[in-house]
Amino acid sequence: MPKFIPGLKLSEDFYKEIVKPLLEKEFVGLKYSAGLIDFGSEVLGFDTEISRDHHWGPRVLLFLSKKDFEKKKSISNFLSNNLPNKFKGYSTNFGSPDDIGVQFLKEVEIGNKINHRVEIYTIDSFFKEYLSLDLNKEISVFDWLTFPEQKLRTIKNGKIFHDDLDLNLIRKKLFYYPKDIWLFLLASEWMKISQEEAFVGRTGHVGDELGSKVISARLVHSLMNLCFLMEKEYSAYSKWFGTAFSKLKSAKKLTPTFNKVLLAETWKDREKYLSKAYSVLANMHNELKITKELSIDVSSYHERPYFVIHADIFANEIKKKIKDPLIKKIRYEVGSVNQITNTADLLENSDFLKKLKILYK
Repeated sequence: MPKFIPGLKLSEDFYKEIVKPLLEKEFVGLKYSAGLIDFGSEVLGFDTEISRDHHWGPRVLLFLSKKDFEKKKSISNFLSNNLPNKFKGYSTNFGSPDDIGVQFLKEVEIGNKINHRVEIYTIDSFFKEYLSLDLNKEISVFDWLTFPEQKLRTIKNGKIFHDDLDLNLIRKKLFYYPKDIWLFLLASEWMKISQEEAFVGRTGHVGDELGSKVISARLVHSLMNLCFLMEKEYSAYSKWFGTAFSKLKSAKKLTPTFNKVLLAETWKDREKYLSKAYSVLANMHNELKITKELSIDVSSYHERPYFVIHADIFANEIKKKIKDPLIKKIRYEVGSVNQITNTADLLENSDFLKKLKILYK
């Protein structure tokens, strides 16, 4: 294999050194945008040598205006006939999609037509396909709550290489949740914690250390979600969740504590380390200054001998700050689709996601 080049860098160089000169030569004066803001570990900046085994390589998203979109076929054909068969040691040719749509690099001889992945859209058609977002309408509360966070992260963390069509203005609208959506997601995550924080001790108390470990792992996941929310960064799906978390400012302080929770053999040790993490998160909450200052100390769960942060207090205080009447009407703090499920088949299915909007109405 050629020397590894991060996929986003490879694609940017491929655009600047090969695709752009070809377009300028054959389609003089064409106005377009180009970049990489869709799926893939390379868009997130997390790809490694192993990532090269599928759906990876020199590729570009090319965005045409509506009036120029009729040129899609001629542009694609021109590139097929004129792209080099390799770029920086990597084939520019991809095989046909397999049964689940995955494509692999496939070398071809010089002079053969290239089955390239310079994928051509209008800006409207891309966002409609990728995010089920109609750019001709205002982004609704229910849209925000059912956008897969992974996709929002790729749109934000990807890169635009050329921008005649002001694609970056659209991206900026999606760089983070509106304030009241953000508050709702924060309240929802605290409420999730409140529903299980006492169970770490209760399960352990009856000798169910395995059950206590499972609940503790879920609580660590929720605390990590809170860190993403508090730092206003989109999280990533499960494969890259921990990697993305490691980039947060709070990760340095919290990662050792989370590891101790997950490695603890007794429920009392789990509770001790979770209590430490709760205090850190409670202090982070207070630093946001979105509610009155709340206690950062754990205390007993009612009359039972288990220590909790009483996360429902945080949830209820945050809810008081929400102004949007649509959000205030949502009966349950179920949160966004990512707080409900991590099932990839649901998060990648636009029809399913549309149906989930009924949860909030």
